[in-house]
Amino acid sequence: MVVTAQVPLWTGQEIRIETIPVDPRSLFRGNYARLQYAFSELDTGVFGQDRPLRNGEVVYVSLTPDKQGLYRFAGASLQEPEDGVFLRGRVSGQWWRREGNVYRIRYGIEAFFAPKERALALESELREGGVAVLRVSASGRARLERVIGGVD
Repeated sequence: MVVTAQVPLWTGQEIRIETIPVDPRSLFRGNYARLQYAFSELDTGVFGQDRPLRNGEVVYVSLTPDKQGLYRFAGASLQEPEDGVFLRGRVSGQWWRREGNVYRIRYGIEAFFAPKERALALESELREGGVAVLRVSASGRARLERVIGGVD
């Protein structure tokens, strides 16, 4: 299990995505930056299903680079894409909003742990957003390599 978690760091392609900061610290988990992404919540219609997705169900989110080299949402599916950069995630809930229902998706890249001083600095740097540098394996598993404050 430990080796499987490390494979993206050893063999994965580096990509950069914008982050939406949420919370810098936890008394129980230590100092970390909790991160969210534009594709952390997806409209229920993007999957084209006539049935609701279950909690824990595996989904795949395709990403494509923009002109600045940041990867952005390009589509979602219940089937693993044959090519391109994509993330493998799991449904962690469905939310009802005024503008429509959304699924919350977890990819395993939502927390960045750091020493206390760095976590406090990140809190300040990420107020306006930042960039997460990921390593993504060919199977869509991602690991968070580092976080850069501010969008560069």
